[in-house]
Amino acid sequence: MKKIAILTDSNSGIRQSEATKLGIHVLPMPFMIHGETYFEDVNLSQEQFYAMLTEGEEISTSMPAMGDTMDTWDRLLEEHDEILYIPMSSGLSGSCATAIMMSQDYDEYVGKVFVVDNHRISVTMRQSVLDAIALREQGMDAKAMKERLEEVKNESSIYIMVDTMYYLKRGGRVTPAAAALGTLLRIKPVLSIQGEKLDLFAKARTVKNAKSIMISQMKKEFAERFGCPDGKGMHLALAYTYDEEAALEWKKEVEAEFPGCDVVMNPLSLSVSCHIGPGALAIACSKEIEG
Repeated sequence: MKKIAILTDSNSGIRQSEATKLGIHVLPMPFMIHGETYFEDVNLSQEQFYAMLTEGEEISTSMPAMGDTMDTWDRLLEEHDEILYIPMSSGLSGSCATAIMMSQDYDEYVGKVFVVDNHRISVTMRQSVLDAIALREQGMDAKAMKERLEEVKNESSIYIMVDTMYYLKRGGRVTPAAAALGTLLRIKPVLSIQGEKLDLFAKARTVKNAKSIMISQMKKEFAERFGCPDGKGMHLALAYTYDEEAALEWKKEVEAEFPGCDVVMNPLSLSVSCHIGPGALAIACSKEIEG
């Protein structure tokens, strides 16, 4: 049986310590702060990141340097026959397309590195990694695993309530005028990520209203889109930025609404948090994968 390395990036929310326990590898995402490069969960923790973000520091995201990615591949191929690489959705970052190009253009990687483009990010991307681990345990090679994960690329959904429009404005996601009006009216935007598209789904006036919208929509998708009204056959995950106390309350509310689901909660990755700011709450689902 081939020895397969599973590699993802830190957009999955999987930390280096957890990756070691899972038997996988995580490529840390880079951030530019004061002209210096920091790497998520290496020399930039969640606490350090939010301290700088809330103090108004200019933080910009970037995709992993080609050299860093290739160095990681080279290191993994010294001890593995193949690599399955699960990066952030191609619709939200250029890192996936770059990785695909490298895997096809460099002879040492052809037939050895398989890049998954399944339009996942954050908690749904994390679930793809867990699915890949299960497929590896079933004896699949990297090519078959890539094909299986891409077959189900549209079987996931994410909704995110943004507490403030300030960071969306700063990142150019909304116009200054729209952000000013949203702030004045205390709007809590609910964003939707479906496949590779990030869109505004609803405008709520309160956190309570935003939570109700997200829960109602997730119930609707369970029943109408995925055919699992009781939640069986679905993975349900929650995420948050910065405010763990609010997140724990959110988890209690969701567990009460979805008694048939095992609800998992993790902080959002810093690349996502950089664009939406602290105080965000998210709910996501993906359908259980079959081998």
